[in-house]
Amino acid sequence: MQVFRIEGGHPLRGEIVASGNKNAALPLAALSLMLEGPLRLRNLPAIGDVETMLALLEQLGVRVDRTGPHDAALDAREVTESAPSAEWTERLRGSILLAAPLLTRLGRVDLAFPGGDRIGRRRIDTHLLALKALGARVVVQSSGYTITRDGPLRGADLLLDEASVTATENTVMAAARAEGRTVIRNAACEPHVQEVCRALVAAGARIEGIGTNRLVVDGVEALHGADATVGADYVEVGSLIALAAVTGSDVCIRRAGPAEHLRMILMQLARLGIIAEVHTDQVRGDEVRVAPDQPLEVAADARGAIPKIEDAPWPGFPADLTSIATVAATQARGSVLIFEKLFESRMFFVDQLINMGARIVLCDPHRAVVIGPAPLRGAEIHSPDIRAGMALLIASLAAEGTSRIRNVEQIDRGYEHLDERLQRLGARIERAGI
Repeated sequence: MQVFRIEGGHPLRGEIVASGNKNAALPLAALSLMLEGPLRLRNLPAIGDVETMLALLEQLGVRVDRTGPHDAALDAREVTESAPSAEWTERLRGSILLAAPLLTRLGRVDLAFPGGDRIGRRRIDTHLLALKALGARVVVQSSGYTITRDGPLRGADLLLDEASVTATENTVMAAARAEGRTVIRNAACEPHVQEVCRALVAAGARIEGIGTNRLVVDGVEALHGADATVGADYVEVGSLIALAAVTGSDVCIRRAGPAEHLRMILMQLARLGIIAEVHTDQVRGDEVRVAPDQPLEVAADARGAIPKIEDAPWPGFPADLTSIATVAATQARGSVLIFEKLFESRMFFVDQLINMGARIVLCDPHRAVVIGPAPLRGAEIHSPDIRAGMALLIASLAAEGTSRIRNVEQIDRGYEHLDERLQRLGARIERAGI
């Protein structure tokens, strides 16, 4: 286990480049299993979850050629193994994305239940119901599930029972090789879902409605090799904006992705008095500048009501940023309700913020009232999941004194070489083993 030792209370200054989107990289890597040719991926983030996915693919027989620190070529034409390693599968929530590609290629997949962050119940029913609607047979056992098909999958008109990102990705991948037309209603339409659809189209798939909650997929007989570039991780960008604001820093986030992807994030952070400017440069791409001396004052709702920041499906505020908004709110003058709707354990990390001096009332597993500003002090803390780990790191940088964050491997799963990148901005952060 490794720890971060952080000396807080020091503003940062400089430029940082946004990493590729983890939530796009994982399904794109899984997609390689469906292609009759290599999939060349660019701008892969160098994070733990991507390394786990690539290890899973190699174990299945995918040839993984690293063509650069953030680029790889994946060739699955020799794959014959339908049962990914349970040891690796249980480390990664995104391992469920292997279901449709392996079912398509081999006619069978045996998967242990997926792992990932322990932030509450994360159902897989939507995946299984959609694959059943396309003609697959599903057997659920105590340790995992087996999915098989007799002959090709068949197109269907189906309604997802929730707008699940990964279920939409599994369904559209399965539909791309199914016989006939598939209509996917209540589809998730996050940018990373759109990236998966565009990569499929580049490989020869026929998909209409990309970017909407209704996808129409006409199945094709085969998919050829393709190239895809992973877009910027807007969750990381939002995290860095909050980090810069609460530490009084002067930071420019380069290659931050399309400004359109940041609109709701910027809108909700502005309710906490965090103002970021987006600039488009023809050479450098979209950049986000966070200046020092932020207002950091909660904007009350009409007639002085306590405002609420809540997550929602795209284009709503991302659930992965509710932890970040919570710590940012501890440094803003006023009161705000944070409402995390998806996962019943994600907000439990706030007890560690309270131990650092934050004034937070945890109303129930989904809602917390934050009263700020509250001076934070360094503490011994533990990273329970990727996003809570990042939130606690932000709190440590804003706090007076020294903090030690244990289990930083959780942060490494979703944020690329964060300690090294922040050091270049002047952060006093060190990594050590224990």
